[in-house]
Amino acid sequence: MIFSRKKEPEFTADLVLRLYCQGIFPMADSSGKISWYSPDPRCIFDFDFFHVSKRLMRTYRQGGFEIKVNQAFEEVMWACADREETWINEDIVRVYSQLNQHGFAHSVETYFDGQLVGGLYGVSIGGAFMGESMFHRMTDASKVALVFLVERMKERGFILLDTQYTNKHLATFNAQNISKDEYLTRLNAALALDCRFD
Repeated sequence: MIFSRKKEPEFTADLVLRLYCQGIFPMADSSGKISWYSPDPRCIFDFDFFHVSKRLMRTYRQGGFEIKVNQAFEEVMWACADREETWINEDIVRVYSQLNQHGFAHSVETYFDGQLVGGLYGVSIGGAFMGESMFHRMTDASKVALVFLVERMKERGFILLDTQYTNKHLATFNAQNISKDEYLTRLNAALALDCRFD
């Protein structure tokens, strides 16, 4: 943890953006208090090593899921929060929804038969996308969203996909842990770019 909300100004979209540019992100605890983090090591996806299984790539290319961007941002956030333990609370949803309205936060959504069944959301600044969370209600629904995200980022010149912490799910795509210093170097290079996610 970097510092607590009590020592900082009001939790706002502007504050979130400024601290993302320093490699710092917010998380709420079970009491609702928002704290700030900058882990070392940091987990990222290096596009040169991003791995998609043959089975998943078949699923992705067959088009069984309809993929949309920024059509249900807040719904995706609440779906990501719908678990036993979550760091997403009403303040987080409020501020990130404002970021979405101003073109900095984005959702990738997967639909099946017209129903939202998976997706992810994150924040984009320059050539960096900070992935925040994902969810699924059908097998492969969130994975398809992640594959789409990487393809979209590569097409539009993004160079950094930050996933903050590693887990078993991300490891299947060959997520990489790098040092905080290396992360900040990559982040600064990405922030210098002018990329558009949507």
